[in-house]
Amino acid sequence: MAQESPKNSAAEIPVTSNGQLEDSHEHSFNRVRDLKHSLPVGLGLAETKITCHGFDSTKEGVVEAERFAGKGGRSQQKSGPVVLADEVKNPAMEKLELVRKWSLNTYKCTRQIISEKLGRGSRTVDLELEAQIDILRDNKKKYENILRLAQTLSTQLFQMVHTQRQLGDAFADLSLKSLELHEEFGYNADTQKLLAKNGETLLGAINFFIASVNTLVNKTIEDTLLTVKQYESARIEYDAYRTDLEELNLGPRDANTLPKIEQSQQLFQVHKEKYDKMRNDVSIKLKFLEENKVKVLHNQLVLFHNAIAAYFAGNQKQLEQTLKQFHIKLKIPGADAPSWLEEQ
Repeated sequence: MAQESPKNSAAEIPVTSNGQLEDSHEHSFNRVRDLKHSLPVGLGLAETKITCHGFDSTKEGVVEAERFAGKGGRSQQKSGPVVLADEVKNPAMEKLELVRKWSLNTYKCTRQIISEKLGRGSRTVDLELEAQIDILRDNKKKYENILRLAQTLSTQLFQMVHTQRQLGDAFADLSLKSLELHEEFGYNADTQKLLAKNGETLLGAINFFIASVNTLVNKTIEDTLLTVKQYESARIEYDAYRTDLEELNLGPRDANTLPKIEQSQQLFQVHKEKYDKMRNDVSIKLKFLEENKVKVLHNQLVLFHNAIAAYFAGNQKQLEQTLKQFHIKLKIPGADAPSWLEEQ
């Protein structure tokens, strides 16, 4: 009696009620589909192979599970870009590296600042450049004081001119209503109106002086001081990496320290070039600032002197000539307000 071959659940051949065999291909497909639904959750058919034995052959047929991965037994083809793990990690690693470098640089600079304040660390000093920077900061404070005083003078002059104009209007009104004092009130009205007019002219010159000095102090000088701050930051970084390199050179030289010394030398060279560049930028800006400052202040001081002198001397012609010389246009009261036609 022949030995019976072992049976597999996927290789069983069902027999119909009349003893005839079912169609093998259809039966194999149904068995695969049933087996798919019987798989536990979490196990994809894409990761399995189903082996079935044909009843008329000893060869095994392998049915790829990917063909039946879709819903209802329909085949689906996977598509789309393949994302590698390295591509996902690269941005995170780059950010982590940037944070690491920033933290290391901040630590070195903080250590350098503390050591300088405690008198333990050495500091690179350009005596000529540092002296120019100190003079610039001192001059800025003095110019700011002049600017505040000029603004105070402008405010007080504006109030005086406003009062004189009101007083002139009051005198003019009384000259019309008081016939016995018509001439006296008239003289005073004309005088106050003339003083108010000259005061407005002087006010225009002072405001022009204030605007020019304000531009010099809060824009031109401030821009140069911003470059000075960047230079000082570059100097601190340069000294920090210079100190780090000096400490490594004082230590032993072996296989472990030589790569560190070489890396420290490269970083030191980078920050040295940055420091030299910023020092050159500051020197150039200080030179141009000095030339611009002399030119601006020369013109503005001449304007201020001539306007004040002409006003208090009562020289109306000279006062008006001073404004024409500096191309100053006085604003007519109420001229800034747009007309009702312009608002439409």
